[in-house]
Amino acid sequence: MKKNAANLPRPLEGFTVLDFTTALAGPYATLLLAGLGARIIKVENPLAPDSARSNSPYLGRDGVTMARTHEDDVSVAMAERGRNKLSITLNMKQKPAKKIFVDLVKHADAIVENYSAGTADRMGIGYAVASEINPRIVFTSISGFGANLVNGQNKAMDTIVQALSGLMMTSGAPGDPPVRVGIPFGDLSAPLFAVIGTIAALMQAQRTGRGQHVDVSLLGALTSMVACEPFEAMERAGQETRTGNTMPRLAPFGIFPTTDGFISICAPRENFAAALFDEMGMPDLIKDPRFNSRDGRVKNHKELHALVESWTSKFTTDEAVARLEQAGVPSGAVRRPAEGVRDPRLLARGETELIEHPKYGKVDELYGGGMPILMSGSFTGFDRPAPGLGEHNELVYRDLLGYSSEEIAELKAGAVI
Repeated sequence: MKKNAANLPRPLEGFTVLDFTTALAGPYATLLLAGLGARIIKVENPLAPDSARSNSPYLGRDGVTMARTHEDDVSVAMAERGRNKLSITLNMKQKPAKKIFVDLVKHADAIVENYSAGTADRMGIGYAVASEINPRIVFTSISGFGANLVNGQNKAMDTIVQALSGLMMTSGAPGDPPVRVGIPFGDLSAPLFAVIGTIAALMQAQRTGRGQHVDVSLLGALTSMVACEPFEAMERAGQETRTGNTMPRLAPFGIFPTTDGFISICAPRENFAAALFDEMGMPDLIKDPRFNSRDGRVKNHKELHALVESWTSKFTTDEAVARLEQAGVPSGAVRRPAEGVRDPRLLARGETELIEHPKYGKVDELYGGGMPILMSGSFTGFDRPAPGLGEHNELVYRDLLGYSSEEIAELKAGAVI
């Protein structure tokens, strides 16, 4: 984990966010807010905590295992998504919990939830209630199809959103069945927009004294990204929208085999294409009527990509990358995820990092995401491991809300917390 050696301030220092999220989309949004310095208070039902706490694999004293073998084993998902958060328990089904919710909202700047649309309102903790308690509150909802959709299809998993957005029909070759992207893009793209919206609303609240409801949907976030590529225009122009491992409209551009793997080459510009042809030992290709213009290379992409593949197939991946780097042609080795997260450049910048067990520390060489935002005058990143369920009940209920030890003991005995 990173250390704030220079004792720099944190960008969102002083902001308190109540985290009523579970699984991935919501917790990833609050993880990013935590990495930017906000105080995140993760609120979980003690009888039904975040489902991520039971996700395999686990990290424990014996390293990584697929099944929990010790009581203090921690889900890798929670070990990553819980960093820099405080954890409290609160059973909203218990009557005393309503007053506690009121007290928490009074001390908060924002709330983030990712229940199905309408659920927070039915629980009595929606935006209407929260804004009555604290008019400055920023209330961020992350749902499958939008907070205003309370009828019809209302349950969304990442795979469903990938299917509905059209994403599954952008990868693969013509005629292939749909391709599910291995990264849960729906669950990871919506939180990015949620964080942007939350920070923007907090800035407005500082100016106006009024908070607002920030509404982000998984389907909307992912489909907006799909729409950034001109798939429909290509289809209307008679071009294939699914082009496998090459991108004809930017030729030469694609993934090509080597003797021991694959290499990615992106050389659509004139100078890149000329440099690639030189390195291939075919400098005259840049004068060839088929390849001497961008439009020509696009029109004749199949022949061009076959020539590039014939050249890359003669070298190992490292040899091909070294040659193209020397020639100034953008390229990179196709890596396995385990190789990618260990890139020294990423580790040095804190963009990936070792995941630590809350009790045993670095018990295994397991890497997860870091904070891919670096600032010159602020500390960003994670310097505290994920908390245990309800680990900060005393800190929050006593020190923040001012409850007495007797009150806290009574709430615990009544299964409220």
